[in-house]
Amino acid sequence: MAFPLGGDQTVLPAGTEFSEDALARPREIFHSEAMGGRKSYLVNLGDLAFNSPSILGGRARQAEMSCGTCHVNGASNPKLFVPGASSRPGTFDTTSLVFNAKTFNSILDPVRIPSLRGARFLAPYGHDGRMTSLRDFIYNVIVNEFSGPRPRDEVLDGLVAYIYDIDFLPNPKIAPGGRLAAQASLAERRGEALFFKPFPKQTELSCAGCHLPAGTFNDQLRHDVGSGGLVKTPTLLNANFNAPYFHDGRYDSYEQVVGHFDRVFDLELSTQDTQDLVAYLNAVGDGERPFDKDGVVLRMKGVLELSSVLEVAIPAADTAVVSLAVTGVGAELRELTEHIPDIRNTSVGGKDERLAARAIVKDLVLTLRRIDLEVGAGRIDEAMAEYRKFAQLVNFDVPVALKKAEPWSLFNSNVHQSHHTALGRILPVTSQQPQ
Repeated sequence: MAFPLGGDQTVLPAGTEFSEDALARPREIFHSEAMGGRKSYLVNLGDLAFNSPSILGGRARQAEMSCGTCHVNGASNPKLFVPGASSRPGTFDTTSLVFNAKTFNSILDPVRIPSLRGARFLAPYGHDGRMTSLRDFIYNVIVNEFSGPRPRDEVLDGLVAYIYDIDFLPNPKIAPGGRLAAQASLAERRGEALFFKPFPKQTELSCAGCHLPAGTFNDQLRHDVGSGGLVKTPTLLNANFNAPYFHDGRYDSYEQVVGHFDRVFDLELSTQDTQDLVAYLNAVGDGERPFDKDGVVLRMKGVLELSSVLEVAIPAADTAVVSLAVTGVGAELRELTEHIPDIRNTSVGGKDERLAARAIVKDLVLTLRRIDLEVGAGRIDEAMAEYRKFAQLVNFDVPVALKKAEPWSLFNSNVHQSHHTALGRILPVTSQQPQ
C-alpha cells in the first residue's frame, strides 16, 4: 500500500509494499527471557521506540513507518518494496531521495534488509562493516537515513538493549561447537566436509575460514568475494529465513550463492557437491518454529509489553517516554483495529462482535490519550488512575472482546483472502515489482 493522503496523492510512491497482510509474523526470542528472566525496562523501551513511527522523520513518519517496518519482530522483511529505494523485494537504498534528500547520492544502490537476530555477536555493523558501534549505527539510521530527530540518550540506550536482547532461533541441527548434530543426513555431512575443505586454487581459504562454526558462523571481518568491494561476513545462523542473499540481495537461493563462489574461486564443484553444500547450508540456517500465527493473542501480548514502560514513566513524570508510548501503542492499536472489518462490511458475519471489539479498542486509545494529557499537566495521581483503567482493559476486557470478533477478522484466513481479493479489484495496479 502507498498510504493515500487524498485523491491520487500518496506519502510513498505508488507500488510500495510492506507485507502488512501477512498471516504469520517472525518469531521473536529474547535472550533475557530464554535465560529464565524477563525483559528489562530498557529493552521494553527500545522495543517501543523500534516500533514507533515517531522516532523517524519526513515521509517515513507520515507513512507511519518504523524500524519494525523493515525489521519485523527484529527479523527481516523479504517482501518490502519501495519504488525508487528498492531494486527488488527485500532490499532498500539507505541513500535514496525518498526519505532524506541530504543523503541522496544519485545512485540506486539498495542493500539487503538484514535480520537483527543475534546482533550482539555480529559487529561491525552495516553491510560493509563501516561502524563498530551499534549505538552509532542506530543513530545514523534514524537521523541521516530517515530524517528523524536526534533521539534522547535513554531511547538510544533502549534501542541498543532491545536489539542486543534478540536471540537467534534455536537450531537442534547444530551441536555445541558448531558441528552438525548426530541426526544429520549423509548429504549434510558431505556438505559439512566440503565447507571445511580448502579451496583447490587458494588453499589458505575455505568456507569455514570466514563462517566460523565455533562462533556464530561469521568472523566479524570484511572480505572481497567478487560481489563489488569489501563486505562483512554474514552469519549463516537462521539464514534460511533471510533471503534474498548477498549484501545487495542479488541471489534468491543457496544454489545461486554456491554457484557464485564456484565461479569466483574456481571451486570445481560437481553437481553432487553443490547439492551437498546446499543441504548443509539448509541445516545450519534452520531454526525452530520461525513464525508465529498472527492473531489477537500475539498482538495483545505486544501491546502489553510496549505499554509496560508507562509503569515507570508515569510516576517519574517522564513526558517524553509517556508520549512515545501513547504514539507507539496507539499505532499498534490502530493497526489491530484495521484487522476488524467495519460493520459497514456486510460480507462477513459477527456484526455485533466486530462493533464491540472496535468500540473497546477505541476506549483503550482514548484512555492512552488521557494518560498523556494528565502527565503533561503534572497530574500524576490522575494519570496513574487512568493507567490502572488501561491495564484492566488490556489484560481482560479488550482481549475478551477481540477474541469474540476474531473469527470475522482478517486474522481468519478465509476473511483475509476475500478481503484482499476485493481490495485488489478496486485498487489500480500502478507499478510492477522486479522479480
